[in-house]
Parts: sequence; structure tokens; C-alpha cells
Amino acid sequence: MNYDIIVIGSGPGGYVTAIRASQLGFKVAVIEKENLGGICLNWGCIPTKALLKSAQVFEYLNHAKDYGISAGSISADFGAVVKRSRDVAEGMSKGVQFLMKKNKIEVIMGTAKVKAGKKVEVTGADGKATTYAANHIIIATGARSRQLPNLPQDGKKIIGYREALTLPKLPKSMVVVGSGAIGVEFAYFYATMGTKVTVVEFLPNIVPVEDEDVSKQLEKSFKKIGIDVMTEASVESVDTKGANCKVNVKTKTGNVTLEAEIVLSAVGIEANISGIGLEEAGIKTDKGKIVTDKFYATNVAGYYAIGDCVGGQALAHVASAEGITCVEKIKGLHVEPVDYNNIPGCTYCQPEVASVGFTEKKAKEAGYQIKVGKFPFTASGKAKAAGAPDGFIKLIFDAKYGELLGAHMIGANVTEMIAECVALRKLETTGHELIKTVHPHPTMSEAIMEAAAAAYGEVIHL
Repeated sequence: MNYDIIVIGSGPGGYVTAIRASQLGFKVAVIEKENLGGICLNWGCIPTKALLKSAQVFEYLNHAKDYGISAGSISADFGAVVKRSRDVAEGMSKGVQFLMKKNKIEVIMGTAKVKAGKKVEVTGADGKATTYAANHIIIATGARSRQLPNLPQDGKKIIGYREALTLPKLPKSMVVVGSGAIGVEFAYFYATMGTKVTVVEFLPNIVPVEDEDVSKQLEKSFKKIGIDVMTEASVESVDTKGANCKVNVKTKTGNVTLEAEIVLSAVGIEANISGIGLEEAGIKTDKGKIVTDKFYATNVAGYYAIGDCVGGQALAHVASAEGITCVEKIKGLHVEPVDYNNIPGCTYCQPEVASVGFTEKKAKEAGYQIKVGKFPFTASGKAKAAGAPDGFIKLIFDAKYGELLGAHMIGANVTEMIAECVALRKLETTGHELIKTVHPHPTMSEAIMEAAAAAYGEVIHL
């Protein structure tokens, strides 16, 4: 059975690629071994946001008196919270099924293995293998939770993100190892639901890819809600023999032992590239990723790769952008490479974190003379009225040309606000132009305008 394009994997990279390819007139098939929508829709982005929304509602209710409302006795049904999350994920997966039918994309269920000669062998649940051919084969197999030798996941006491989404009961205590987006989102969720949470981070700051000011603010906010944060610390071993896990943590001042019901390993991800036929097809890899050019072609003609299995940020929206770029290039359209320095990053704990471009430290290291403007939400009327004064907007400009080099936000709803700064950078808008862009009042977003004004000594409300 022959196709123009076969996409292996149906996550936000794969299914978006398939739809765009279909729009461009290609005959397309998608191969998926588990659930349409991949990790993002089923075990990542979407179900975690559903859990986090439940936690946020629970937090609101527990602080109802702060808003002049008496809500009586409040309790959370952990099982119902998890079920809602799974229902949301299932609904989104069905939505992808609809999109596949709408765009006349054939869905082939099974485990794929690439073969030489632009072929893919798919083994179904019944063990039978069928070979398919295509002019172009796009690998979008994603990634999975990274396993560390000293932190072997057993799925019960030492868990990864998949198990964290569906625990049978709320644990009394949890150690979260790693403080990237996955780690801090689960730390916030479980702490808000009532678990005693400790975050252990190897580097000096939590959310270490973020601007240092943001990291420090998040740590302060986390400590305020009772999350213990240990930085410059590493988990050496975990003893799971007793009722609780005994976690041996190496710190600057010596080793300490933490006890917890559950240890969540959130130390990153690794690409799903083993056992999919890359070696037999002659496709090059490096450091656990598939090697491609700037339009996602591998070293073997007719084979491409996008998303978490290639280099670059492991983010759903990056995978989607890469896939669209890839198939538009195959079609022969004029396309520009993805600008990886203008990719927004979002973390959905409370307060939320969002950023794009250079951190202050990275801008200085790159040799820029900079202007920095910062506007705290404590000075925002909307933030104060909403009861969400934690956080700030921080903007970094090139002092010479006024270019927005970076934007860093922490606070309520900032993941919805960062796109403005992505667009500003794409359009090469200057700081002065941003100051003169009238923002509505009262909003959280006017803090972006105020932060720009602060950088140029024109801020009004500070």
C-alpha cells in the first residue's frame, strides 16, 4: 500500500504534520502504537492541565474567605479529580480521531519499524506485520521519561509522569526529583491537594532554564504554600523496602535522608528512537537524537524526523511547527527554518511561568548592552483585585537598537500573555513602540507595557 507521506507517531508533531500534509494534497497515513494524540494529549500537556485546574479550584475554595465568601467545609475527591483529567484526555484524543477522518488520513494502529527503500513495517496487536511504502517517511516518535540508574522507576513507589497522573490515592508525602516544568507542575498539584512535597534540584535554581529572578520568585511562592525546596542537591539512592521510601540526598553540607510515600522522577526525557529500525535504514543519530538538517531531512533521502526525537526544545508547539515546516518544504513551498530563539516556554504551576528569548545572563554573555525593565504584579490593579499579586514581568532590550531580546514572566495567566512578546520579537518591534502601544486597563497584560516603560525610565505606576 503506497502513500505520499507516512508519519510515524500521532502526537502534536505527528498528527499536525499529517493534517498539514493532507491540506497540501498529499495522500497520508499515520502510524500509532497506542493512542491518537500521543503523550501530549493522553499522558502529558492536556491531562496535567486538567489536574492543575482542579488544584487551582481547590485552592480558590480554601481561600474563599479572602474574597469575602464563606464556602463551608471543603474537601477534594482525589479519584474524581483524576477521572476528570482522564475524561478530558480521552475527549481530546477522540477529537484527533475526528480530524484524521475529516482530512482523509488513514490511521494504522501498530508498532512501526522503518526499512530501507522508503518502507515501514507495522506490527499489529495480533503480531502480524504489514509493510507500507511512501515517497516520504516522517519519524515523530516523541520521547519518554528518562530512567536514571540510581532512581529506577518501579511504577509504584518510584514513579514517572504517567503514574503521577493516575495514582490510586493521594499520597501523604512525595519527593519530586527535578524541577523542570514536569517537576514543578506536579509539585504544585500534589502540594495543593494536601501532599507534603519536597523538590530536589541538582542545579542552583529551580526551573533552571528560566531567568534567575523568575526562579527565585517561584521558589519563594512554593515555600509560601509549604513546598520544601532543596537546590544544589542530588538523590544518591532510594530504599523502597519499607512502608515509605528512604531517599538519600547529597547536599552542600552533607547527606540527608528524606522519607516519603512516593518518589517522582522528573529528571527529563529521552527520545523514542531505539528499536525503530534507524540503524538498518542507515539513519544517523547523535547523543540519543536523530540528526536532521534545518528542514528535518535525515542523511537518508526520503526520511525525515521532527519533535522530541530530534534536537531542539522538547515542546509540543515546537514539534507542530517543525512538522508543518517539514511538509511545506517537501511540497516545494518557500519556508523559513524554525527560529528556536523565539520559542515560548510555559510552565503551568501557580504562579505560572512563561518566557521567550534571552535571559538577562545569556544576553550579557552574548555581548549585548542591555536595558532591563521589571514591573511587579503587586503594583497591578488587576492582579491585586484578583488576589494574585505574586510575580512580575521582566523585559530585556538591546540598548543600542531597542530590540526585545527576552521576556520573562511569573504570575497568574502569564502563559496566555507570553504570545504578545513572541509576536513583538518576530515583528522586530522596539521598546519605544511597545511603550506607545496602548494596553487595556485594568489587565494583567498592561504590565508588559509598564515593564517596557520601566526599562526606559518612563514607568508610571512604580
